[in-house]
Amino acid sequence: MFLRTVKAAGVQHEYVRLVEAYREDGRAKQRVVCNLGRKDLLAAHLDSLIRLLRGERVPRAALRLGAVQATGAWDWGPMLVARTLWRELGLEAVLDAQGGRGPADGRALADRALVLVANRLCAPTSEHGLARWLDTDFVCDRQGRRWMPAWRAEAERRASRLPRVRVELRQLKQWYRTLDQLAARKSQIEQELYLRLRDLFSLKVDLALYDLTSTYFEGHGPPTLGAHGHSRDGKPRNRQVLVGVVLVDGWPITHHVFHGSARDATTVPQVLEDLEQRFGLRRVVFVGDRGMVTSANLALLRARRQGYVVGLNRRRREDVYRYIERATGPWTDCPVGITARAKPAPPKTRVQEVAGDRAGVRVFVVQSDERLAYEQAQRLKAMARVRRELEALDRRVARGRLKQPAQIGAAAARILGRSHGYRYYDWTYRDGRFRFFEHPVNLKREEAYEGTYVIQTEEPHLTSVEAVTIYKELSEVERAFANLKDVIEMRPIYHQTDARVRAHIFVAALALLLHRAIEKKLKTAGLDLSATEALQVLRSVRVVDFTVGTGERTRSVTRGTHRAAQILSALRLTDLDPPAAPGKAETVA
Repeated sequence: MFLRTVKAAGVQHEYVRLVEAYREDGRAKQRVVCNLGRKDLLAAHLDSLIRLLRGERVPRAALRLGAVQATGAWDWGPMLVARTLWRELGLEAVLDAQGGRGPADGRALADRALVLVANRLCAPTSEHGLARWLDTDFVCDRQGRRWMPAWRAEAERRASRLPRVRVELRQLKQWYRTLDQLAARKSQIEQELYLRLRDLFSLKVDLALYDLTSTYFEGHGPPTLGAHGHSRDGKPRNRQVLVGVVLVDGWPITHHVFHGSARDATTVPQVLEDLEQRFGLRRVVFVGDRGMVTSANLALLRARRQGYVVGLNRRRREDVYRYIERATGPWTDCPVGITARAKPAPPKTRVQEVAGDRAGVRVFVVQSDERLAYEQAQRLKAMARVRRELEALDRRVARGRLKQPAQIGAAAARILGRSHGYRYYDWTYRDGRFRFFEHPVNLKREEAYEGTYVIQTEEPHLTSVEAVTIYKELSEVERAFANLKDVIEMRPIYHQTDARVRAHIFVAALALLLHRAIEKKLKTAGLDLSATEALQVLRSVRVVDFTVGTGERTRSVTRGTHRAAQILSALRLTDLDPPAAPGKAETVA
């Protein structure tokens, strides 16, 4: 091992690093073991360090070990990654071009927004909980000044009208003001960001994937957006909003917030208009799920000369069953995915094109072994549950506990209304006897639907396999929703105004963008890690402040674990030091 001094461009001080030389595959290599800090602060100890590295004995008095004391340590790895990608994706430049500074702190909007987005990415919490994260993580602006939490004095807090609020209102208002400024600039930010992503990654803009989810509120929610509707979160009693996300080539380029009771299909015209007007995507293949398909939307797509690949709702369209019955020809095997290939008996997906009911409309019937196994198991489980209840009803009737036909019919209707029982069973009551049996029509349909879905398009040049591949890419949107809800914790929302709700979702969407960038880099490097796992591992990269010698302060960055080193290498991060704060202004609150 040996010591090396380095000096980055534009930085005043030289820094000392401990470097190890080693051989790997017959080649001489070097790696940095530790950053020791500024050379001028370590000057008095360099001779002792060099003698130690040579294996020489160093007098205890020369080491002065008792004079070295750590004064603080903070997690740095996740924030380092967030701020690096923030710049690489052009978000800092985009927000700088939008202007906006806090009147109290003078910090640029890009610096303040990064704090909110990185917090949502690394340790999701509310603006009230943000101070706790600032206490444990090293979060700094582009000039190296650390953001500090502004805690209220205990006596003042207890005596105030809001004793539960532990952070100074001044700082809370600063973060709320940042949300307001982001919301006001959302349209321009997304537009500029899309152009940068398109140029950086040569995006293939011939496909636009679109899907919807819901997110709910604690409390009453905002006056206009919040409403009761079909909850995808299992919270029907909570008011909600709908969030639509558009992905292009795997990147989320925009999102839309809709009224909580809106129907999926009613959102499509606004999304199509936005793709054309704001992003200039006049000819893309719109890929949407079953809830998007209405005759009006398909007519709109044709009028705009947009292509589409959509799934058809199996139970709400009579023609779907006819299409499935027409699938009597040869099947074409679709390529097996990476996850399926790893299984001992990889499940297959097969497709065939069948005749449509309208000129120019192409229909593909798809059979999935994986989907078949799941849906068949769900049906058998539901049938067993309904059958047990019908048998219990049969016993009650046989024992004379239920005698009135109206009561018996009502009880049977309640049972069949649960677990979709009407899809599987029917019943009769004649001559004082109750009898139930498998439904002769509905059950046959259910068995035909299992493992099967139907895709419709009017693209003349797509093969059947290409149509299936395109439609399967909607799972990317579903995965994005899972990350938004479970990893980035977009839900629940506590804000009570429409603008703040939109801003909260915008921050979550920007965090999703960084999350997706991490995953893409890890995948390219061949690391089998999720972005969430990687961020957790990177917590071992820490900023440590300590005093040496006569009380002079210095700062060092730990290298982290071996796994952290692999992640940093995959993300191509070599300089781990935070920017050096200018002069004595080391913090900003």
